[in-house]
Amino acid sequence: MREIDMSKYQIHTDLIVDTIKKAPFIDGIKEQTYTKNDIYVSNIEIEKDLDIISKKKGFYTTIYFDDVTDTTNCNNVKEIFLKELKKILEKSSIKDTDSCLIIGLGNDKVTPDSLGPKTIEKIIVTKHIYDLTNTLEQGYRITSKLSPGVMGNNGIETSDIIEAVINKTKPDFIIAIDALSSDSISRVSKTIQITTTGLSPGSGIGNKRKALTKETLKIPVIAIGIPMVVDAVTIVFDTINFMTQHFSYNLKNKNNIKNKLIPSSKINYLNDNPKPLSKEETTYLLGAFGNLSDLEKKSLLYDVLTPIGYNFIVTLKEVDFEIEKLSEILSYGINNSLHKIEKQN
Repeated sequence: MREIDMSKYQIHTDLIVDTIKKAPFIDGIKEQTYTKNDIYVSNIEIEKDLDIISKKKGFYTTIYFDDVTDTTNCNNVKEIFLKELKKILEKSSIKDTDSCLIIGLGNDKVTPDSLGPKTIEKIIVTKHIYDLTNTLEQGYRITSKLSPGVMGNNGIETSDIIEAVINKTKPDFIIAIDALSSDSISRVSKTIQITTTGLSPGSGIGNKRKALTKETLKIPVIAIGIPMVVDAVTIVFDTINFMTQHFSYNLKNKNNIKNKLIPSSKINYLNDNPKPLSKEETTYLLGAFGNLSDLEKKSLLYDVLTPIGYNFIVTLKEVDFEIEKLSEILSYGINNSLHKIEKQN
């Protein structure tokens, strides 16, 4: 088996969970998990900078959920997100009196990239009141918000706008919200990542801008993101994996009379937890391609699609609705973690 130099491949993902699954052998990573109301939460601590996976020392919380389209599920995700964001604030040594600048990164004219601007529309701001009266109602802290747009529209580096605002308004810490990318279609719009390490806008789709971190901005930066896009390589790779699971399910249930009465399009083979195919079965289904490792398969797909310009960045067809619901969840958690206020609907 040949070794592959992955440095030349732009693997489109911002999620810590996507990164560490490719390198489970690395030391210095601690993880604790729990599940509540069908929501799975992963708390990861990276004890030192890990250049090999381009991740900084700090805390990373990832929240997985299946659906936010109904009220019950949406409220469950809201409460978990609020709980985990409060934990991250504590780990960042944020005090109740510290002032906060909330930044909505992204392009409000491009729906899958509008998560940040959409979220801060619902954020409670109080700095203008404090500047006028030198006091705030009990339970509220000094907060302000900013939607800096994107350099392609305003011609200014995002970090330069943020640094200028920081120098003028002097917040104690920042919360930055951005749409992310993932290398798994199952995580799109169904994962929230919170981290103490800041972020690099656009890095997940290969458009790296200057990082927004404690080192660059001189104040703590808490980053919140939700993957809203994947690339075509990921879609093809995941489809091949789903196809092998579908094939495995059919082999296991080929004599199941009940299945003959159900259209194949209605069978969710993932619920059956199908076992992996044998090497011979994989070869029969996929030929030589099936004998490649996951990394080799993705590398080959990248080599095929990228030179001809077909490694598209893709989002959901119902992205407008998803952005609306997810921005509601994020704004709820941010408002209620920064201020001691009554719960919003």
